[in-house]
Amino acid sequence: MDFALIKAMIRAESGFNPSAVSRRGAKGLMQLMPDTALRMNVSNIFNPRENIEGGVRYFKYLLSLFNNDLRLSLAAYNAGENVVGELRSIPPYRETIDYVKKVMSYYQSYKP
Repeated sequence: MDFALIKAMIRAESGFNPSAVSRRGAKGLMQLMPDTALRMNVSNIFNPRENIEGGVRYFKYLLSLFNNDLRLSLAAYNAGENVVGELRSIPPYRETIDYVKKVMSYYQSYKP
């Protein structure tokens, strides 16, 4: 997995705060929802290593689900795989559109 991409996602998700909790209940550096953390075998969602490893496992799964389409996979990470799968495009949610743009911008700045 590309370190620059994961770093960009963490910056957009939690601002590098391992104790972050969103208003929707996502937790940790990569803002995993509790159900996603369970699916990815994360036992301590606030442990930075476990959170990142679980987030990377989930993102790899999304990349395989969306044929390595980075933008769709990022949208699914933010809005959920089901809605992106149904639409086959980035959902028309301001938060998701902004999230994809933000991660892509950070990613470009972190690339060597």
